[in-house]
Amino acid sequence: MCFFLACKSREGTVPQQKKEIVNQKKKKKASTSRSDASVNSELSALLGLSAKEIKKSQLYTFINDWYGAPYKYGGCKKSGVDCSCFVNILYDQVYHKSLTGNAADMYKQCEKISLDRAREGDLVFFKINVPYVSHVGVILRQSCFVHASSSKGVMVSRLSEAYFKKYVHSAGRLKDS
Repeated sequence: MCFFLACKSREGTVPQQKKEIVNQKKKKKASTSRSDASVNSELSALLGLSAKEIKKSQLYTFINDWYGAPYKYGGCKKSGVDCSCFVNILYDQVYHKSLTGNAADMYKQCEKISLDRAREGDLVFFKINVPYVSHVGVILRQSCFVHASSSKGVMVSRLSEAYFKKYVHSAGRLKDS
């Protein structure tokens, strides 16, 4: 009899729990749409693009969708992603090209180019406190790049920032296979 009562009382709380979950999802969706506007605004300011240009661009729509996703070493989901997986997914979904491996592996798959020759969609590689390529991002406009930062997740940064100037190694363009 006790088991029956315990099950019955649990069943009574399930609809309330479902309501709370649905409400949380609605709140999250509402906050996401507000953050989309602020991300669009930030991208507009950084890159000199209008909101309309951002919406029309597959690249910037992708960035907007992933913006703020937290960093997770070895992660490959919006709930946690590292730099190489983020770039891999971006290249697959935006450019329909395949990259494999970590940042150092991606570096090997590219033709090396100088930063002044780099254009939107090229890769930028960094050696951060190690003698090998350890970080990768994708070049955007206005000397900016998108990457999965270990401290702030998916974000857009400027190559002119002191930190990135210190560690930038080179740019690369994916070799035609």
